[in-house]
Amino acid sequence: MTTFNPDRLNTTYIPPVSTFGPLGGRKYTLTHSDETGELFLTIGKKYDLGAIDPNLRDEVLAEWQTRNGEYLLLAKVYVSGGEYDKKFSQVRYMIFKKELTLALTGIVYGDQQSYINNPWLLDCPILVHFESIYPEFNEVLYYGTPRQYLTAARNQRISQTQA
Repeated sequence: MTTFNPDRLNTTYIPPVSTFGPLGGRKYTLTHSDETGELFLTIGKKYDLGAIDPNLRDEVLAEWQTRNGEYLLLAKVYVSGGEYDKKFSQVRYMIFKKELTLALTGIVYGDQQSYINNPWLLDCPILVHFESIYPEFNEVLYYGTPRQYLTAARNQRISQTQA
């Protein structure tokens, strides 16, 4: 897994979304550059479809939702809609699982100011939907809480400065 480097994270807010809100409908689009290793996070009321490479489809999308009166961060990754055979879909699935910690760290770290303004979100569950026509790759998994990702990123940063 690639190590998270906050210096390689570029975050853009699309008004009316800011670090203060709104929470309802807050959407995250995370893309990356294979060449530079940079992460690009857009936070807005809509997904940043212009940032998505329609040929690769390796973005991570997420949004805050409420279920049963509680907030959760629901992310999704596109594994296969039938354009890939089962073997290649499995490869995509494995890559997403391997890199998802980095992607979720980017999403949470990139919007960390919103957790200062809304601290109750720190302990909300993060669920990730792997979208695929193949049942073995189409699942929703629990991926911890924003607090876990922020804590890990900060601890990593501290250990890097002490090294």
